[in-house]
Amino acid sequence: MRFYAQTPARRNRQVLADLVAVALIAVAVWVALAVRGTIMMLAEPGRKVESSGDSLARELGEAGDAASDVPFVGDVLEKPLRSAADASSGFADAGVSFQETVVQIADVITAVLIVLPVLFVLLLWLPPRLLWIRRSATLRRLAEAPGGADLLALRALTGSPRALAGLPVPPGGWADAWRRGDPQAVTELSAVALRHVGLRP
Repeated sequence: MRFYAQTPARRNRQVLADLVAVALIAVAVWVALAVRGTIMMLAEPGRKVESSGDSLARELGEAGDAASDVPFVGDVLEKPLRSAADASSGFADAGVSFQETVVQIADVITAVLIVLPVLFVLLLWLPPRLLWIRRSATLRRLAEAPGGADLLALRALTGSPRALAGLPVPPGGWADAWRRGDPQAVTELSAVALRHVGLRP
């Protein structure tokens, strides 16, 4: 199985197409990750709220512990401080929830920004490449099979008229030479068919 043509012009076009496809995929991934980094900056307020809520809850909890040690009124002082500590924990939880939401949004947008361009590039680039690989393998097997040169010559006659324009026409024309089984004509025509897809005879 051959992945690239043997003729320089077609091989260069294939290599260029492959490089462009890889570059486009790399750019799509880079842009998606850059967008993700920008979106993740929106999670910063959530981190601050979480940190502030945790700190406040911790300090109010310590104040409640200290207030409980006050004689006679310790329980009365401790309850509002504990309630305030619980409310602060709620703020911290809200900060965590906000961060999780931002991460989920960032993940979805990143996936979309990667998958859609990559699929688009693959749909434009991969089918022609696979088709060429399959066609070249088929023609190579045909060229090596008994009688394959005759079929390749017929392919050149029916499918590559411009390629024949640069060759000296035998007496009676190419079709007549092929029908007569002229070995030189068959060889030249089969070579044209192979060169047409980028293969050397």
